[in-house]
Amino acid sequence: MTGWSNFRSGALAGAIYFGFIVPSQADPEIARFYESKTIQIIVGAGAGGGYDLYARMVARHLGRFVPGHPGLITQIMPGAGGVVGANYVANVAAKDGTVIGGAQREVPLIQLMGQKGPRYESARLHWLGSLASEPSVCAVATRTGVQSFSEVFQREFAIGGTGPNTTEIYPAMLNNILGARFKLIKGYPSTPPVHVAIERGELDAICQSWASFKEQASATMAKGEIKPVVQMALRPDPEMTKLNIPMIFDFIKAEHVRPEFTLEQAKAYFTLAISTGFAGRPYFVAPETPLARVKALREAFDAMVKDAVFLAEAEKQKRELDYVSGEDLQKIIVDLAATPPEMMAKVEDLMQFRSPANDRR
Repeated sequence: MTGWSNFRSGALAGAIYFGFIVPSQADPEIARFYESKTIQIIVGAGAGGGYDLYARMVARHLGRFVPGHPGLITQIMPGAGGVVGANYVANVAAKDGTVIGGAQREVPLIQLMGQKGPRYESARLHWLGSLASEPSVCAVATRTGVQSFSEVFQREFAIGGTGPNTTEIYPAMLNNILGARFKLIKGYPSTPPVHVAIERGELDAICQSWASFKEQASATMAKGEIKPVVQMALRPDPEMTKLNIPMIFDFIKAEHVRPEFTLEQAKAYFTLAISTGFAGRPYFVAPETPLARVKALREAFDAMVKDAVFLAEAEKQKRELDYVSGEDLQKIIVDLAATPPEMMAKVEDLMQFRSPANDRR
């Protein structure tokens, strides 16, 4: 999904079939609980990025659909690709439905792969919904002379990383599976500073969600200073396809795949890693949250994404929507947790960045 027409037609079809979802005659106890309370959204990413801006928009609208009409505020808690914020919500914050995690899309997969750091079980968290699917893109500054994605296999490009997320996972996998020659520069707090570093000539490239990229790079794209070179997505994104940006799967060919992998293995590893973009703006609460409040919050998200005022702001802010309900998101993550451990372990290893200097060909 990349356009408003897709979301609006889907929302309309859902409304016709199910009727517009509004909070049902809620348990008076839930309304009494939330009345005069404030819900906190913990954003597991840096200020000014897409996760932050989506969460702020949720905070402006969700309370109208929660019984008792609580206020909402956001708090930035970046670190470790969203793991710091997720750990806080799952282990430290109140577990009564007054603290919501605004997770980075890789947060479930990081835990399921057994990486060090997560202190939560993704399948046990109560997922409330995701506002958007997030195809991603990798882009390179045109001052490098780049003409096509094929050049990443031939020469080195310095790429900025903000943690174990899209900015670092995709360059790692491109190096480790396809023999790309990215040089990863870590430590940026969020993607806006990465774009500043590219403009200054300190970096050459970035991988991130398309929605955030086209906003943060709107000026540099208009001036022809940065070139999107590949779609990191399971299906072609209409906007990127219109710009003639090729799909990553177009490059999973014998001439690029490292000899230790088959073509089928390479495709399977990229498919698993990219699949997290299907639910690219997810929200959750701790496992101990009372189920009646989980249900109320899920119903509030369902109602919010069909609300005309919310839709108008999303359109004005150019926040793309491709909603996945809490129930559907829960099933996706539970199913993902059933992936064979050996495959998870392999993908986890391939997501670890290795310098192109250690090329094993």
